[in-house]
This record gives sequence, C-alpha cells and structure tokens, in this order.
Amino acid sequence: MKILVDAFGGDNAPLEILKGCVLSAEKYSDTEIFLVGNQEKITQCAEENEIDISGFQIYDAPDIITMEDDAGEIMKSKKHSSMAEGLRLLAKGEADAFLSAGNSGALIMGSTLIVKRIKGVKRPAFAPVMPTSKGPVLLIDSGANVEVRPEMLRQFGIMGSIYMENVQHIKNPRVALANVGTEEHKGGELQHEAFRLLKESNLNFIGNMEARDIPAGETDVIVADGFTGNIIVKMYEGVAKELFKKVKEVFYKNAKTKLAALMIKKEIYELKEYFDYNQYGAAPVMGVAKPVLKTHGSAKADAVVTAIKSVIDFTSTDVIGKIEKNISSYGNL
Repeated sequence: MKILVDAFGGDNAPLEILKGCVLSAEKYSDTEIFLVGNQEKITQCAEENEIDISGFQIYDAPDIITMEDDAGEIMKSKKHSSMAEGLRLLAKGEADAFLSAGNSGALIMGSTLIVKRIKGVKRPAFAPVMPTSKGPVLLIDSGANVEVRPEMLRQFGIMGSIYMENVQHIKNPRVALANVGTEEHKGGELQHEAFRLLKESNLNFIGNMEARDIPAGETDVIVADGFTGNIIVKMYEGVAKELFKKVKEVFYKNAKTKLAALMIKKEIYELKEYFDYNQYGAAPVMGVAKPVLKTHGSAKADAVVTAIKSVIDFTSTDVIGKIEKNISSYGNL
C-alpha cells in the first residue's frame, strides 16, 4: 500500500509528521509512505533533528495551507501547496491514500474538487471514531457541512454504517440521529424529514438520540449535520481533557491522595488512554472517490502512527468500493 502524507499539515509540522512517518515505516514495513511538501524545508528539518528520511520519496510542493487560510485558497493561491499536490497525486493514481493534519475546510474542498465524490454521493463528510463506555461510535458529519438536506443525512447514515461494519467489524450497526430529544416529533423540519428517510431505509435505525446519551454507547453511528457534529466532537474532547485535569488535581491534593494515586496509577493511565483522541486515529472524508483521511491538527508523532494505521484499515477494507456498490440498496436516494 502506498500512502501520501502531507508533511506540512497541522500545528506541529513538519517535525512531528516526519517523526511519525519514520515510526510508521518501521511498524508497517509493507506500507510505502511518501512525503509531500517543500523538499528543502523537509530535508533541513530532518537534518537538524537527526531524523533519517533517506528511505522516503519526497514530492516537492512549495506552498503551505495554514489553518487561517480560506478553504478556497487550495484551488487558487495555494494550488501548489502540499495538501493540493497530495490530492492531485492521489487522483492521478500515484498512491492508494492521502493523510493530512491540515486545514479541514481546504481538505474537504480539495477532496471534492480534485479527487471527486463517489457517484451518487451528494456531500462528503468527516467521520471520526469516538470512545464510549461500550466501544467506538462513528460521528458523521463532524464539520464538513454546516447546512445539509435530509437526504444527505440519510447518506451519512449509509456511509457510516458501511464503515462500522467493515472497519470496526460491527454486524448490522445501530444508527441514530442526533437530536434535542428522543421522541419522533423533536427537532426542526430537517430532523423530522431525516428521521422519516432513515426509518424507511434498510439501515438499522434506532431513532433520535440526545448528545448526553452518546457516551453510553447505545449506538454505533450517530448522524448529524456538520455544525451539530462539530460541537459534539469538540465538547467530547473538552470534557475529557478537563475531567482528567480535575482528577489530577484531586490526586495531588495531599499525601493521602498521592498514595492512592500510586496504588491505581496503571488503571488511571489506562482510562486516560481510552479517552485520548489520538488512540482513535484519523477521520475519513467519507464520500470521496479515493481514501482521504484527516488527523487532528495538533497531532504529534504517536498520533501520526495511529492515523496511518487508520489509513491502512480504511483502504484495505475497500470501504469506498462498498459504498459505491451498495449505497443505492440502502434506500431511494
């Protein structure tokens, strides 16, 4: 498998990206990793930090899309950026997948206009996997589409279900619609019509779900518009982060609590790891014709390794091919 990696995507690029790619190449020896970005800067960074990248092919791309850039710049002033070049190489068949930690809006636009959508898919969507008390849940969409139509939410449910069945190996995944209440009449016109379409589809639709019930693990796929989904995922991350800050404060309060912390140090660490978003790899851009995945903007080397494992799992299970082949069988689109 050949994977293109945006060497200048994210807050810690290129150093942490390079470190993660080197570790990934050692761990996944049957995978070829290609770096995309300013070749001179990549080489300089590697030399300054004594990172051996001699085994990596570098596709030179002089420009960088920053987190502050408008999404449309990927097709305009930043069309020679590492992200744009990586997507073009993927579209031309130079590799099997593309990974970036860069500007989310630009990645969605570039994926849609350069790589193109799967035939029949109306909108691509970000689909991160998140932890729950009973296992992983896929949230789709988590920010790609602020405004959607009901039929798009149904497609999100379809794509999410196919992903969870093939990548997470969950038979007949449960699909729920994010809403302000569980009753069928809750929400606005968008939610009412989306509920009807999901209910009439061939999905294992279990109805509406409030955000507070998602962490309990009562569904495998949670469907939302990008605005709602982004709030859910950011709140998830924020609560977990603050919770463990408070736990740390409690255990460092006095000698008694410090002793208690030492006694359960292993269990605390395991719990923290379970809720760490870095453990859940990269979010696929569902609905585009070739594998494009997005990892967290603040990703460091270990998160890059986990993200590349996500790329391998997503690509090797041919989720895109299954969506393309089966999407119409899940309901009238």
